[in-house]
This record gives sequence, structure tokens and C-alpha cells, in this order.
Amino acid sequence: MQDNNNHGSSSSSFVERIAEKLSSAANATRIYGEPVERSGVTVIPVAKAAYGFGGGAGKKTGDEGSGGGGGIALTPIGYIEMKEGTTKFHSIRDPQTLLKIIAISGVVTLLTVRSITSIFLRKNR
Repeated sequence: MQDNNNHGSSSSSFVERIAEKLSSAANATRIYGEPVERSGVTVIPVAKAAYGFGGGAGKKTGDEGSGGGGGIALTPIGYIEMKEGTTKFHSIRDPQTLLKIIAISGVVTLLTVRSITSIFLRKNR
């Protein structure tokens, strides 16, 4: 019983170390970026951060091991413009969003046309 508690705590401390490393990578400077000032206009880049991690440990007769990993994704979403005492957020459009909308619309249109066609074919019989 004592061995399991120690094993669990070493596993959780391992996961905690991974979480600390990832959270330090997703700090405000990386998310907001360094401000850039030109001709009285300050621009601050803004990104969205998503991170995840996992870990585990195992034990069988004669063997014991643990492992884990994680990752972070920073996606630019816009910028903050500061000019003449005013602040405005400008979003950056993701070109993949438009492609996804077009693809989904095409599938919905195809399914709708097929359904309408099958309804008319049944009525004509």
C-alpha cells in the first residue's frame, strides 16, 4: 500500500512538472506579443493559446516506468491597435473557416437536393 502512494505522488509530480513547463510557454508575451510602435500607433499582436498534457505510470513484475508529454498551440487571432488615446481590437480572419463553411454548405445542399428528389420520385409512382 505504501508503495502505491509513493508511485502516485511521483506520477502526479511528473505531470505537475509538465504542466508548469507548458504554462510557462503560454505566457502573456507569447499570447499578446511584443507591442510595436510606429508613427504614434501601437500594435499588440494577440494569439489564442491551447495546451494539453498527459502522463502515466505502469508497474508489472520486475518493471516500472512512467512517461508523458504535452503540447501547445498558439494561433494568431488579431491585434490591438492603440492610436490617439483609443484602443480597438481587429480580428484576423482564418481562411480555413471560409473553406469549412463552403464544404459544409455543399454537403447540406447535396443532401437537401437528394431528399427533395426522392420525395418527388415517390409522389410520381
